[in-house]
Amino acid sequence: MANTFDGKMDKLIVHFAGNKNNGDGVRFSSAETDFEKVEEYFTSLISNSFNFEELYCFHFLPKVELNPVYQFVKTIFDNPAEFVEQTQNVAQLLYDKSNHPKIKGGELQVAHFTGCFINDAEVDAIGFFKSENKETFLKVIASKNGFDLESDKGIAVKKLDKGCIIFNTKAKDGYLVAVVDNTNRGEEAQYWKDEFLAVKPIANEFHQTNEFLTIAKNFVTKQLDDDFEVSKADKIDYLNRSVEYFKNNETFDKGDFERKVFQEPGIINSFKKFDSAFREENDIELADNFDISQQAVKKQARVFKSVLKLDKNFHIYIHGNRDLIEQGVDADGRKFYKIYFQQES
Repeated sequence: MANTFDGKMDKLIVHFAGNKNNGDGVRFSSAETDFEKVEEYFTSLISNSFNFEELYCFHFLPKVELNPVYQFVKTIFDNPAEFVEQTQNVAQLLYDKSNHPKIKGGELQVAHFTGCFINDAEVDAIGFFKSENKETFLKVIASKNGFDLESDKGIAVKKLDKGCIIFNTKAKDGYLVAVVDNTNRGEEAQYWKDEFLAVKPIANEFHQTNEFLTIAKNFVTKQLDDDFEVSKADKIDYLNRSVEYFKNNETFDKGDFERKVFQEPGIINSFKKFDSAFREENDIELADNFDISQQAVKKQARVFKSVLKLDKNFHIYIHGNRDLIEQGVDADGRKFYKIYFQQES
C-alpha cells in the first residue's frame, strides 16, 4: 500500500522567520490561527508537493535526543497544550539557522494533523511549511462605475517552497519525516535539511534504489570514458540498460546487475572501484541486495539522458538495442551514424 496523506488538520499557527544575516528578525504569533477556510489548500499543497516513499529521520551526534527540532516536536506529540510555545521555538531556531545572505525570509506555518497513514499505521503528524516566494494576484473591487483591479501578493497554494511532515512513529529512531525543498539549489540550500531539520535518509527500498541508480549514472557519465574508449552511443546504451534492469526486476542483486549491464570484466572492475570510492566519499551505506522501488526508478529515469546530440543539426533518441546504430567515418573524414529500423512512424 503506497503512503498517501489524508490527515485532518486540528491546529495551525503562523510565525515569520527572516534572514538573520540581514537582521530581518523573527515574529511570533501568540495564539493558534483559524484554519477552517484554508485547510483544503493545505491538503492540496501537501498532495502536490510531498513524496511519502522517500523518507528521512532526525539525527544528531552523539544521540538523536540532542536534535532541537526533534525535541520540539516530541514535546508537542507528548503534550499538545505546548503547541504554541514549541512552534515559537521552531521559528526561533529556523531564524538562527537562516544566516546565509541568499536565504529568503518567509512565513512559517506549523500544523498538527490527526488520522494520517504511514506504512499502514494511523498516526498524528506535525507539518512545517515555509513560504519564501510570493505570488502576485489581482483583487476585484466594486466601485460606483463598475469594478476596479488592484494587485497584491500572497502565499502560493500550488507549490511549496520548503516543508516537512513528521509522523508520530518510530520516535526512538528519529521519527519518519517527509521533506521537500524546491528553492535554493546552491550552497545555502543545506540549511533546511542539514542545519535546521538535521535529517538523514532512511535506508528503505526507495533510498537504496535511488542511490544505486545515482552511482551507476555517475560512473557512466563521469568515469567510464576516462578508463575506456567508448562512444556517446555506448554510454547511452549503458544508461538504458541500467534503468531497464531496475524496471524489469523486483529485487536487486549487485553482481547480477554488473554482469547484465556492463558485461565486460574490465568495465565491471572499473565500476566496482568507482562504486566503492563514491560510497566512501559521499558517506553512503547500501546493501548489495534489496527490493526495488519502482517509484524511485520512475524518478531517476527522468534524468537518465538517452539523447545523442550531433552538432546543432540532429538529436537522436536511443531507447534500446544498441546493435541498430553504427558509427563511422567516410572517405572525406566526415563522422556519421547509420541507423537501422523496420517501420517509420
